[in-house]
Formats: sequence, C-alpha cells, structure tokens
Amino acid sequence: MGLNAYEIDAYIVLLEGGQMTAMEISREASVPYSKIYEVLNSLKQKGWVKSSESRPFKYYPVPPIEAMASAKLRIEDKYQIWESTIAEELQPLYEKRELVERPDVLILRGQQAVLTKLEEVFNKATKEIMIAAPEFARAIIASADPLMSGLKKTVSLKLMVAGKTEDWVFLKKFPGVSELRVRDHMFGGGVIADGKEAMLFLGEDKPSLVIWSNHIGLVGFAREYFQFLWDSSAKA
Repeated sequence: MGLNAYEIDAYIVLLEGGQMTAMEISREASVPYSKIYEVLNSLKQKGWVKSSESRPFKYYPVPPIEAMASAKLRIEDKYQIWESTIAEELQPLYEKRELVERPDVLILRGQQAVLTKLEEVFNKATKEIMIAAPEFARAIIASADPLMSGLKKTVSLKLMVAGKTEDWVFLKKFPGVSELRVRDHMFGGGVIADGKEAMLFLGEDKPSLVIWSNHIGLVGFAREYFQFLWDSSAKA
C-alpha cells in the first residue's frame, strides 16, 4: 500500500489509541522522535491520518476503508501515468524488434537460398521429416540428395510425390527414406521438420517462391494437411 514500517506502526497505534500527540505516538510506536513528524506528515499526504487545527496537534486515523479507497485512487493515477509512458516510449521500441529478432516467416527466392535453408532445417531435425513434392519441385528435391543421405539415424523420413512413379525413381537410393508414396496431383508442397518448422513450395512450373515458417499454427496446419494427403496416397 506504499507505507513503510514506521508509518504502519504509527497508524496501528492510532487505531488502537485514538487521538494522540506526536510524542505519544513516538513513544507507543517506538518511532524515533526525530522522525515522527516526517512519518506523520507522510501519513497525512497518503490519506491515512488527519490532525487537529490547534496546538498541540493531535493526530487521529482515517477509517481504514476510506484510507484504502484513497490509496487505490493514488495507485490508479500512477498506473495511468505508467501506462501512458510505456505506450509512448517503450512500445515503439518493442515494435522495432523485427530488425534484430528472428521472424516467424521468411520468403526464399532462388534455388540456392532454398537449399541453404533446407540444409539448416535438415541438420536440426531429430525425429521426423515429411516431404510433399509436387512435380515442379523435382529439381529441388534431387538437389537435396546429400542432405537426405546425411540425416541423423533417429530421423524418420516420409516422402510423398506427385506424378509418375518412374519420374521419382531416384528417390529409392536415399537410405533414410522410411516410406515413399505417390499421388496423381498435388497443389504445392513442402517440408515439415519435427512439427516445428515448415517450408512451403508455391509455384506452377518451378518452386519460384518458398516460404519458411516456425509459426506453430501454420506448421500445425501444414502437418495435418500432409497427413490428409499421405493417407489417400498410394505406396510406391
């Protein structure tokens, strides 16, 4: 409530004793006389104590419920000032964080940028990688041969491709492939690692645009959609 130890002791003495002089409060509350007027004036400013008009001044407590209401108003006033200061001075600093903070979404253009990100994703994977490869992503998947061959032994690799099985026969040589499935058509595709990261291939003739994200909602949606397609695809 914003009261220090001396102020609490003085207020409790007044609650128990009623009107008292500064000297009496000092004695009963064990507050040094050299500090008692500072303590009592502070209590008056904070709305916990009042005093008589004439000397010798006598002090008496404000009813606790009233003092509490007054303290609440003071705290709310301070809160509004703090809130305004934070909104005007600190929030703009937070909103600039994307300049230095890892973003939730990256847009990758060009095969080299895609392969670099793929390598990072594959190296971090510890449990599972799901790959959905439309026909236009064949070149990218073929280029990822060394990455798939070098996966950790603990990583399960599921591959789902679109088109003719013979066009994807090169995948058979990947030692880490747990299972390969084929479907006639696939709109878009991507890579999902450990249910934490997703790379989405978007394009018609080639994966000209690839989006990477670690956003939990987007990755979860991608994984569920992959599973939906996987369940309706044929084993190669």
